Amino acid sequence: MPTLNFKGKTFVQNHHLAVKHHQLIPQKELSQTDTLSLHDNLIIHGDNLAALKSLLPTYAGKIKCIYIDPPYNTGNENWVYNDNVNSPMIKDWLGKTVDKEDMTRHDKWLCLMMPRLKLLRELLSEDGAIFISIDDNEQHHLRCLLDEIFGESNFITNFIWKKKQGGGNDSKSIVVEHEYVICYLKSEHGLNFNLDSEHKLDDALYPFSDDKGEYGLVTLDKSSIRQSDSLVFEIEDTNGNIYSPREVKGKKSCWRWSKAKVQKDFDLLVFKNGKVYTRYYRPDGVTPKSLLIDSRFGRTETGKELLGELLKDNSFSYPKPLELIQHLLRIYTNENDIILDSFAGSGTTAHAVLELNKEDGGNRKFILIEQEDYANTITAERVRRVINGVETAKNETLKNGLGGTFSYFKLGEPIEMESILRGETLPSFVEFARYIFYTATGEEFNEQVINESTGFIGTSKNHDVYMFYKPEIEWLKQNALTLNRVNEMPKYNGKQRLVFAPAKYVDDETCRANRIDFCQLPYEIYRMV
Repeated sequence: MPTLNFKGKTFVQNHHLAVKHHQLIPQKELSQTDTLSLHDNLIIHGDNLAALKSLLPTYAGKIKCIYIDPPYNTGNENWVYNDNVNSPMIKDWLGKTVDKEDMTRHDKWLCLMMPRLKLLRELLSEDGAIFISIDDNEQHHLRCLLDEIFGESNFITNFIWKKKQGGGNDSKSIVVEHEYVICYLKSEHGLNFNLDSEHKLDDALYPFSDDKGEYGLVTLDKSSIRQSDSLVFEIEDTNGNIYSPREVKGKKSCWRWSKAKVQKDFDLLVFKNGKVYTRYYRPDGVTPKSLLIDSRFGRTETGKELLGELLKDNSFSYPKPLELIQHLLRIYTNENDIILDSFAGSGTTAHAVLELNKEDGGNRKFILIEQEDYANTITAERVRRVINGVETAKNETLKNGLGGTFSYFKLGEPIEMESILRGETLPSFVEFARYIFYTATGEEFNEQVINESTGFIGTSKNHDVYMFYKPEIEWLKQNALTLNRVNEMPKYNGKQRLVFAPAKYVDDETCRANRIDFCQLPYEIYRMV
């Protein structure tokens, strides 16, 4: 398979592994819930690369659907490359606006996207899918990058979305009315799209009805089908009348069904006017189409109008329309799935999730990440308003509010071993437990099972994991795994016990007898990776 080479690729292709875990600091006053939790709907304010890495302990392999709307790299967006990659060339890029005059803007954009896409793939479930909005500036580059990260065989389609209706006075040559939404699966297990239930079927095709629903009729014989002796046979109706394939427009025909299928589905046949028909019932929907050109998928203007209705002082440019995101979620998510948007912008994805839950009583969850300073004033504020209701809204459901909750987190300091040794920026017990458990086991961390008094922080496939820790440098200097702590630990239940503590004051024989593997804090955190 051809691969895409770009300046900086060798420095960023494994950068996601070097990104540090950061603390996720709850912000009670900005949340829309009484109980803050990382298992709630989430809005996270901070660098999206670091935030994605910090979500791994809780959500690796759990996300069913990812939608992102990254910078299109048009040269007019004034985005800045800020990833702290250990390379003199890339360090020279930091903090500089990427515009049309920048001859390396495509390289910088690919360096921005590569580590994020790798972390997004880790967060996806095995049956998960990613949808990415993009236009012609980077669509061709993005396809090559996604082929490399997700696998060429996991490409599904380029949805073509009609973003505007008419216009074009600002165009010098061709009026570009479309953008793309690229879709890839994480694996072959994800090939399970839902029907497009919003597609309007022609009522004239279903003029009849019975206890099974509305249906139409189509003749069982057809001359355009390639002739086959096995498809030419007599069919007898319940009154003893015999039917054979007719001669249609001077051509011999045959049945469209085999003799076995006729016998199996005989109740679908209708005999009238000397012909044999089959019933076809109105389906619940149609297989999703790649062309998203109808007005039901929204336009850029409808997205802006709705946001203006929700936030009167809104100056956000080009928000994606609610209808487009809803369609993607309808065709790929079910009632209890988790949806992630790491370029959250105006919060359309959260709005779409809440509205779908209102429609079908589902319990989908959203995770939004936004690094810009409008994360609270636009992203989260929009979600608050659609939850609580907007009195001036035109839509009655929106006026009454969609209901729901979310927990707002701020990306905190990185969890760095050297800082812990110096007593600087010590993480909370929960945040350090999250980091330690995932680093040691690679499995999902569940903060609801931790017990600070016993040190228990979770169980993995092979271990019960314990951590004796307080975010106090003097405590860390004076405490250790002692014989008393060993004796106070819960009864051995068949799994080896992995114990993290600042020091160990028991001999190896005692550890072996109590099925304990000891790891010193903070020095040996990485020993288990």
